[in-house]
Amino acid sequence: MEDLSLHVLDIAENAVAAGATKVDIRVTEDEKENLLTIEIADDGKGMDREAVKKATDPFFTTRKGGRVGLGLSLLSQAARECDGQFEITSQAERGTAVRAAFKRSHIDRKPLGDMAQTLATLTAGHPQVRFTYAYRSGVVAYSLDTDELRARRSSKNNDP
Repeated sequence: MEDLSLHVLDIAENAVAAGATKVDIRVTEDEKENLLTIEIADDGKGMDREAVKKATDPFFTTRKGGRVGLGLSLLSQAARECDGQFEITSQAERGTAVRAAFKRSHIDRKPLGDMAQTLATLTAGHPQVRFTYAYRSGVVAYSLDTDELRARRSSKNNDP
């Protein structure tokens, strides 16, 4: 994957496939600490302790039918290649949280990419899922909550 937004798309799609009704995506750029951090948390079916241990193995999958997923493995590798860290926490029937931190100035760090397109793809493809997105870099911050967008659209359609 050429940019980090595609990793986010892949992991969020996996969350939806795991039954998530809510997916939170957070991106933080910290110049002082020289970090770019991406966090994705969902309320899907989660994984047991053994599955979490194996989740970054490219040949491991919890899916039926033998299709393996490379998303977590590739994101983990991308973080490690940039002197970063990667962690997964999960509880069966409670959801999963993925955190990848990258040395922001590292020459091998992939660009963040087109997060707007990633969010548009997710929301258009899964209108039943609540996606939240928060971005922060220094004093700049913005957020998106698809439930708020749906509520605004609904109230607009109900105006006389």
